[in-house]
Amino acid sequence: MPGSEPWEYTLYIPHDLRAVTICRRALRLILTMHCLPQLSDMAELLATELVSNAVRHTKGPAALRVRYSDGVLRVGAWDADPTPPAPPPRTADAGDEQGRGLDLVRACADGWGWHPGATEPGKHVWCELSAA
Repeated sequence: MPGSEPWEYTLYIPHDLRAVTICRRALRLILTMHCLPQLSDMAELLATELVSNAVRHTKGPAALRVRYSDGVLRVGAWDADPTPPAPPPRTADAGDEQGRGLDLVRACADGWGWHPGATEPGKHVWCELSAA
């Protein structure tokens, strides 16, 4: 069955908001090549939020991390800043243009979280989508 073997990708990006578009396009290509195009739209939306937060709110490099195993797609953003992500606001005004990214991730993903970097400094903020 296509898409059943585990796989993982990491795309390191510079501290540049233009890299968010590159991550989004790379993610779509990865999912298409692994026969998971049904996850592309939502995965791109969530990756955009995570990667843009990494670039906007930290200094230094970042990375898009994508992993698939046991029917679950994990999309994450690594950045070199060890500061935990700010909690999503309890309420947001309809006109707010910023500050709702993690709220969107929480609402749309099957799960999300963060952890300190395991093998490198910084943190990894991630979310999961079920392929089923």
